[in-house]
Amino acid sequence: MNEIIGYIFIVAGVVFDFFGCLGLVRFPDLYNRLQAATKCVTIGTCGIMFGVFIITGLSPSGIKALLIILFLILTAPTAAHALARGAHKSGVKLWEKSICDKYEEDAD
Repeated sequence: MNEIIGYIFIVAGVVFDFFGCLGLVRFPDLYNRLQAATKCVTIGTCGIMFGVFIITGLSPSGIKALLIILFLILTAPTAAHALARGAHKSGVKLWEKSICDKYEEDAD
């Protein structure tokens, strides 16, 4: 039963990763692509690692999978925020149909 649940998490993670990669190709500007990549890594890869943990249990590979999940949850959103802020400060423009620019509003 654990293997079936683990495979479900792995498949769901692969689906999230696929749609995140699709977003990297389809979205119009850096900021939207960065958001797609961050969601892809945070949800998709963590889902895959959680599936690995469920399948392997508290073995050394299962504990490593949990540590990877913790590391990804702590670092991926922080890195995406730093990249988006750096891109905005260096003058990378938003897509022309973007509605709001919170970084610009905070600067005022």
